[in-house]
Amino acid sequence: MDLLTTRMRSAGSAAGEDVPRGGRVWALLAAAVWPLVTGYAAVAALFALVTAIATRSEFSALGVLLAAGPGWLGAYQVPVQIEGEPLGVLPLLPTVGVCLLVARTAASAAQRLGLTEPVRAVPLISVMAGAHAMLGLAISLLSNGEPLSVEPLSAFLVPGLVAAVSAAVGVARHCGFTETVSRHLDPLAVHGLRAGALGLLALLTAGSFALLVGMALSVPTANSLFANNAPGAGSAAGMLLLSLGYVPNAAVLALGFVTGPGFSIGSVSVSPYAFTGGPVPGVPLLAAMPEAQASWWPVFVLLPVAVGALVGWSLRRCHENPVARLRTVGVAGALVGFGTVVVGTLAGGRLGSGVFDPVAIPLGLVSIAAFVWIAVPGGLVAWFAGPRPEPEPVAVEEQVEEAGDEPAEEAEDSAETEAERSDEAVEEEPGEDEEPGDAEEPEDDDFDDPDEAAEVDQVAEPGPESEPEPEPGKDPEPESEPEPEPDKVKDPEPEPEEEPDPGDDEASGKRP
Repeated sequence: MDLLTTRMRSAGSAAGEDVPRGGRVWALLAAAVWPLVTGYAAVAALFALVTAIATRSEFSALGVLLAAGPGWLGAYQVPVQIEGEPLGVLPLLPTVGVCLLVARTAASAAQRLGLTEPVRAVPLISVMAGAHAMLGLAISLLSNGEPLSVEPLSAFLVPGLVAAVSAAVGVARHCGFTETVSRHLDPLAVHGLRAGALGLLALLTAGSFALLVGMALSVPTANSLFANNAPGAGSAAGMLLLSLGYVPNAAVLALGFVTGPGFSIGSVSVSPYAFTGGPVPGVPLLAAMPEAQASWWPVFVLLPVAVGALVGWSLRRCHENPVARLRTVGVAGALVGFGTVVVGTLAGGRLGSGVFDPVAIPLGLVSIAAFVWIAVPGGLVAWFAGPRPEPEPVAVEEQVEEAGDEPAEEAEDSAETEAERSDEAVEEEPGEDEEPGDAEEPEDDDFDDPDEAAEVDQVAEPGPESEPEPEPGKDPEPESEPEPEPDKVKDPEPEPEEEPDPGDDEASGKRP
C-alpha cells in the first residue's frame, strides 16, 4: 500500500485538480494491481503456513504457488472442484478481507486522483474489475487438469463482479455516489434503507449470539473433534484456521435458525420447532450443532423481535405521520429480506456429492420471515413511539381561516358600498331636519316695511324643534304635502297693511 501511495503522490495533484495523463495511467494500474498482488500473496502465505505446520505433509513452494491460485478464487466465492468434487461452501471471512482490501484501495486512488464526480470514477472501477476478471480467467486456464480446478466462466465473472461492487462502495462517499442516490430517492426511502442495513447487521449479530450460545454449551464436543480429527499442534492450528474462516457462514446459518425456518446440512435439518438428525462434517465449529431437539429453542425468536423493535425505534422520528413511518419500516423490511437472500446464497452451496451436500438455508422462507420480524414489531414501535399529529384542531383552524377570510372581505366590500351610497344620498337629497328656508334667507333689503321683514325672519328661523310656527289665523299645512325647494321659493306678496298688534311687537322684540 505504501508503493501505491508513493506513486500517486508523485502524480502531483491535489484533490479536485487534473492529474497528468501519465500519472493517471500509472495510478489506475497501481490501483488495479495492488489488491491482486496483496490477495494472492496472503493466500499463498496462509497455504504455506498450513502446509509447513501440518503433521504429515510435504512442503513444496511450487505446489503452494499453484494451489494459491484456486485458493485466491475461493476467496472471491468462485466455486472450485477438488478432484472432480464440487466445493461451493467457501469461507466468507477471506471474502470479507478481500472486499475490504479492494474498497480501501479504490477509495485511496479516488482521493489521490481527485475524483469527485460519479462519472469520473467509472474508469477506476472498470480497470479494477477488469484486472480481477482477467486474473481469474488466467488462473482457471492454468489450473485446468489439476486436482484443484475452476470453471473459466465463473472465474472470469465472479471476481470481476465482486471487485466492481467493492470498488463502488469504496468510492461512494468520495465521488458523490451517496449524494447522487440520495437526491434521486425519497428522504423516507433513504431512512428506510439505512434502517434496513442496521436491521440486517442486527440479525447477523443475533445469529452470532445463537452460535456463541451453542458453542458454549458444546465445548467438550469441540475438544473431542480437535483430538480425533486434528492430532498434533500443526493439524490443530490448521483446523482452527479453517473453523475461523467459516465463522461468518455459521452465523448466517444461525440467522436462519433464529428467524424460524432453520437450516440444513445434507440430511440434517434444524429449526426452533423441528429437528432431524444425521451425520455432519467433523469440524470443531459444527460442535454447536445439537444432537436432539430442546423445548426452549423457541426462545430464540425473541431476538428477531428485538431487532424489529430496534428498527422501529430508529425510525420513530423520521416523519410526523404514522402512516409514513409504516412505509419507511416496510422499506427497511424489504432490504432486510433481500439481504438475507444475498448472504444466504454466499454462505451455502455444494459440499461434495455425499451425505453433507448441500449446505443451505431456505432462502424464500427466511426472506419472508425476516421481513415479517422487521415489519410487524418495527411498525408497532414506530407507530406508537413516534410523534402523533393532531389533525382535528388544525382542521378546525384551517376551516375557520378559510371561512373567515371570504366573509370578512365581503363585509368590507359591502361596508364600502353602503358608505358610498350613503354619501351619494347625502349629497343628492336634503336631510329630514333640513328646511327650505335654511338654504337661502331673504335679505332685509327686499322689504320696505320693517314689520314685514320681521314676519319673514320668524318664518325663516325655525324654533328649537326645527319646525316653523304657523301664522296666526291659518291652519298648519299637512306634513304629506311636499315643501318647495329652496331655489323655487318666491318672495311673499305683501299683505294689506294692518295695524300691528302690540303683543306681536313684543313677541318679535321690535318696536313699530
